[in-house]
Amino acid sequence: MRVQAPFGRRLVRVTGVDDVGAYRVLHAADLDGPQPWPGQFYMLSAAERWGAGEDERPYVPRALSFLGAADGQLSFMLEDVGPGTRRLCELRAGDELWLTGPLGSGFEEPHEGRRAILAGGGVGIPPLAAWAGVLAARDVAVAAVLGFRDALHAEGARLLGEEAQREVATDDGSLGHHGLVTDLLAAQLDADDHAVVYSCGPPRMLEAVRALCEACGVPAQLALEAGMACGFGACFGCVVAVREGGYVRVCVDGPVLDAARLDLVPAH
Repeated sequence: MRVQAPFGRRLVRVTGVDDVGAYRVLHAADLDGPQPWPGQFYMLSAAERWGAGEDERPYVPRALSFLGAADGQLSFMLEDVGPGTRRLCELRAGDELWLTGPLGSGFEEPHEGRRAILAGGGVGIPPLAAWAGVLAARDVAVAAVLGFRDALHAEGARLLGEEAQREVATDDGSLGHHGLVTDLLAAQLDADDHAVVYSCGPPRMLEAVRALCEACGVPAQLALEAGMACGFGACFGCVVAVREGGYVRVCVDGPVLDAARLDLVPAH
């Protein structure tokens, strides 16, 4: 599903910041923006000190899926992994933020009475958290399997709220299952494969989810990550090959794609 974005970027104000484990949750007032659909994303940049000034590296805006949207307020989950995300993590209440969106296409509801399984990793949690709330409101059974680096990062699992039954895996075994999130997903599908899998996370994880669902004959929708400079499909920096031939632009034709359209999920 796609909600059309207003033309151009908008200047909004940061209303608050929360720390959740290794992540930062940024809240901003977007009173004039439309209600986005889970899986869609925004292009964000700080209004001040974003780059191109003296001794500053110029940055393009960062593409981020929204975590929540209610009562004219948007929420985003961030991790400081480089200069662009670091600048966004520096923002505090009262600072101004440029945003464009919502952009792209989001998730589609399960059919044939299938339950929903959300499979996420790290900063792939936000679109799944937004989707869990919508599905629960429509009485769809929801389970979530979530993978993280360690227990500190795994605190991000609580952002899903109580809408989904959650299982957690960590790479170092400091919380939950010691191993991959796809171990938990495989167990879920072994128990009941009448499901649709919704997934977002790093490319290697998404490829493992895609391959597992294909082997099990289970439909899956993948929210892909890609390097985006514009968000409108003009720069062709986020294209991926599809089985029917040719390429699609993740920012316009995705970021959510039917897994059956892909032979593999490419690395960045």
